[in-house]
Amino acid sequence: VVAWTDIVQWLMKNLSIEDPAEALHTGSLIAAQGYIFPISDHVLTLKDDGTFYRFQAPYFWPSNCWEPENTDYAIYLCKRTMQNKTRLELADYEAENLARLQRAFARKWEFIFMQAEAQVKIDRKKDKTERKILDSQERAFWDVHRPVPGCVNTTEMDIRKCRRMKNPQRVKKSVYGVAEDTQTQSPVHTHPQPSRKDTKEDVEKEILFLNTQLDRHCMKMSKVAETLMSYTEQYLEYDPFVCPPEPSNPWISDDCTFWELEASKDPSQQRVRKWGFSLDEALKDPVGRDQFLKFLESEFSSENLRFWLAVQDLKRRPLQDVPARAQEIWQEFLAEGAPSSINLDSHSYERTSQNLKDPGRYSFEDAQDHIYKLMKSDSYTRFLRSSVYQDLLLARKKKFTRSVVSGAAILNLMMQTNNSLLATE
Repeated sequence: VVAWTDIVQWLMKNLSIEDPAEALHTGSLIAAQGYIFPISDHVLTLKDDGTFYRFQAPYFWPSNCWEPENTDYAIYLCKRTMQNKTRLELADYEAENLARLQRAFARKWEFIFMQAEAQVKIDRKKDKTERKILDSQERAFWDVHRPVPGCVNTTEMDIRKCRRMKNPQRVKKSVYGVAEDTQTQSPVHTHPQPSRKDTKEDVEKEILFLNTQLDRHCMKMSKVAETLMSYTEQYLEYDPFVCPPEPSNPWISDDCTFWELEASKDPSQQRVRKWGFSLDEALKDPVGRDQFLKFLESEFSSENLRFWLAVQDLKRRPLQDVPARAQEIWQEFLAEGAPSSINLDSHSYERTSQNLKDPGRYSFEDAQDHIYKLMKSDSYTRFLRSSVYQDLLLARKKKFTRSVVSGAAILNLMMQTNNSLLATE
């Protein structure tokens, strides 16, 4: 038996915790898992009220992946009722649980009662002190797995249980070696059931899975890490948590430059440079999308982008407007003699024509993906090399350079003025 102060001091010493309140909270988390427990309370927490605690026996540790059955709990409650001791009296919620279990296991209640009697006879042969300690440890075990109403159930979403739930051949551990109707027993007392032989369908599924795995594009971890580092470095200056934005956020500062730039529709240097990262970045930015469209119009090849934008707009349309708008897109871009005909491969064209028999928001998905790949490999690269994009990028750089020089000149002038004032004094 140890006092709460001893546990707190031990945690502060071994875990390098400086705050006693933090050590008390850590102890409460350990107690909630059942590794330490109060000797006279069902609520598993560490309190600073002079309560004494015991350490749980390793057999009952949650790390043993216990998943006790209701029959085990029924045997435990029956044992408590057979012993006329004040410290073993059932709490109100335990009495309700016992009544509910008795109704649920009415057909096998005699067997459960016999098991409880056998356990009581074994316990009576033990030393009084040993029996008292074992009773408290067993009570703490069930306080973890069948907690008091209102307390947190620490075993409810245990990741090991979630994994076993997905495994149809999981093994449940029984505290007393008693099996329920599923005939599952403790692995200590029984041998694992032999697995069934694979059928032809199982083998075919495994072959299909292995072929799919072979077709997957696998990358080395070094290449993955290099790609992630490159992506992080590229977008570093656009992350306001890492680099302070320029201009600053007007919601947290008194500088309204950001709103003025947005109102002028004059993109900043960072914004223009971001269009060169990928086609997605250029299309996400309204100004970048407009500049890309103007460039394509100057080359008389804007039908691909206009089709892509029309399909994006179709996905956001109300459902009642979708069929009519889908037919309009077909007549404008894909029908014979369409005024803005686009170049599609035969597979995408056939899939799209089949989808239009029952038009929906995603009827043009295959065609849109094909057009996106064409723009990414051809039109987008020409846009980045064009004078439209390069002139816009250089103009923003010149503007940025002038502002920096003027700022440095002002700072130099202020320093000269300050030095002259000091010399005068």
